[in-house]
Amino acid sequence: MVKIRLSRSGAKKKPFYHIVVTDSRNKRDGRRIERIGFFNPVAKGQEERLRLELERVDYWTGVGAQLSERVKHLVVEARGAAAS
Repeated sequence: MVKIRLSRSGAKKKPFYHIVVTDSRNKRDGRRIERIGFFNPVAKGQEERLRLELERVDYWTGVGAQLSERVKHLVVEARGAAAS
């Protein structure tokens, strides 16, 4: 099954996540099919917190990919930001 989920990178105590499309059997930070955005939970000031290619999310969900719980919330947040 194909999943859209977070892949962690960044330093200790300073997480940074790539939003990736991957096979559910792969490790969290392992092989990926495509990188479709990023999430920076510790962004401050003018730093960009979330960037997500919504067209690619729509494509992958259209062909059967499942979103993780956290990514579902980030997609809702990204769509809200895109609408305003």
